[in-house]
Parts: sequence; C-alpha cells; structure tokens
Amino acid sequence: MKKITLKRIYDEPSDKDGYRVLVDRLWPRGISKKDANLDEWNKEVAPSTALRKWFDHKEALFDEFTKLYCNELLTKKVELNRLRTIAKKNNITLLYGAKNVKINHAIILKDVLLEKMLNK
Repeated sequence: MKKITLKRIYDEPSDKDGYRVLVDRLWPRGISKKDANLDEWNKEVAPSTALRKWFDHKEALFDEFTKLYCNELLTKKVELNRLRTIAKKNNITLLYGAKNVKINHAIILKDVLLEKMLNK
C-alpha cells in the first residue's frame, strides 16, 4: 500500500498528495471547487449528519465519536475497499475541513483504511 496522508482542504495542494479525496459530507466554506484540486469528493465515508452534529468537534466526545463512526463505517465496506484499491497504486490524501488536526473524522478514517480499526 502506498502512503495515506491527512490534510486540511485549506492547505496548499502538493504534487506529493497523489489522489486527493475530500471526505466531508458538506462542502468546506471559502474553497472553490477549482481551488480544491480534487480527484474525488466522497460523502459516502463521511460521518452521518446526525453523528457530525452530535460530536460538534468536542474533545470530550472524541472517544465515543470514534466508536460510533467506526460502527457507521462497518456499513461502508465496499467504499472502503475501493479506496484501499486506489491506495495500492497511488498515494492518497484525505482532505477535511475541520480546524482541529488532532480530533477529526479523517484520522479515524485513515486508521480504518489502514485496517488499524474494524475487522477486515
């Protein structure tokens, strides 16, 4: 598997990004589709609207959010496997809009894609 990296959508695109995937359900404010330089916008692997609103990026809820989001991802195995297939041939950058680089869903998604969480 090639490298899977995380990056805020607001950060400058780089040649090292490889396949760029926005993994947010909502389009990030202040970014044009042209400037985003995306290969894909994948809403399917983003947390549900209800889960995203409940979490609200509160650090105290991150552990519980991780469990709930992983449960949601259990139903997305086809999509996760498709992204893993891309990652076998290309570097992938998971792009997200959250301000906090330490507690966000992209961190969890990366671990799931690397099969550090969930059963295969």
